[in-house]
Amino acid sequence: MEKNINRRDFIKTSSMAGIGVATIASGVTLTTFAANEKPVTNEKRWGMLIDTNKLTEDDIDVMVSACQEEQGWGNEINSTGDQKPGWIKKVKVKDKATGRISNLAMMCQHCEEPPCVDVCPTNASMKRKDGIVLVDMHLCIGCRYCMMACPYDARSFVHEELTNQKEHMPRGKGTVESCTLCVHKVDKGEQPACVASIDSDAVIFGDLYDSTSNINQTLKKVQSTQIRGDLNLNTGVRYSGI
Repeated sequence: MEKNINRRDFIKTSSMAGIGVATIASGVTLTTFAANEKPVTNEKRWGMLIDTNKLTEDDIDVMVSACQEEQGWGNEINSTGDQKPGWIKKVKVKDKATGRISNLAMMCQHCEEPPCVDVCPTNASMKRKDGIVLVDMHLCIGCRYCMMACPYDARSFVHEELTNQKEHMPRGKGTVESCTLCVHKVDKGEQPACVASIDSDAVIFGDLYDSTSNINQTLKKVQSTQIRGDLNLNTGVRYSGI
C-alpha cells in the first residue's frame, strides 16, 4: 500500500476514520497473542529507527511483504482501497522547499502516551509495560474510536470473514488491528519480521533504554524525528533523514 503526501502536511496533519458497529466472526477463536512466559516490565522500551536516506522503495516493499507473510494480512478477497488492511504502508513525503522526496515505512508508532488507548471504551487497546501497543481481540467491539484517535492512520478494520489465519496472530471480522512489532517474536528475543527482512542498518530495532544497544547509541549520534512530535506522544518509532 502506498500513499503520497507533502512533507509539511504529513508531519502536521492527523487522520480520521469512520465509526461503525461490528461483530466478531463466528468460528474464530481469538486468543491473546501477547502472552509471554517471562513477565513484561518497564525496564525495556522497544523501539525502531528508520533511516530514510538508506531505505529504498524496494526495501519498503520487502518490509510490507515480510509483515504480510508473518502476520497473515493482505490476502483479503473482498476488501479493496481504504478498506483493505494495511499494517505497514509506503509513504512518499515531499519537501516543498527542495523538492526532495523521502520514502517512509509507516506503521503503528507505539506511543508512550497512545491516544488509541485513551479512547478505547473496552480497554481492548492497550500498552504493555515495555512500550508495545496492542489490540486485545477478545475485547474489541469494532467501534473504531481508536482509528479516529490515531494520528498516523496506523489501524485497520477487518471487513470480511477470514481464513488460513496465523496461530500467533488471530484476526476477526469486525475488529481493529495494527502493527504489533511482532510481539510474538520479540518475546523470544527475535527481531520483528520487517526489520529482519532488510539486510542493512536502514532499520534498527532494539531497547531504547539500553545504553549499549545499537538503537540507543545511534540515536545519540544522529538527528531523528518523531512524526507529529508536537503531540508529545513520545513515539517508539523514530525517523532520520526527514
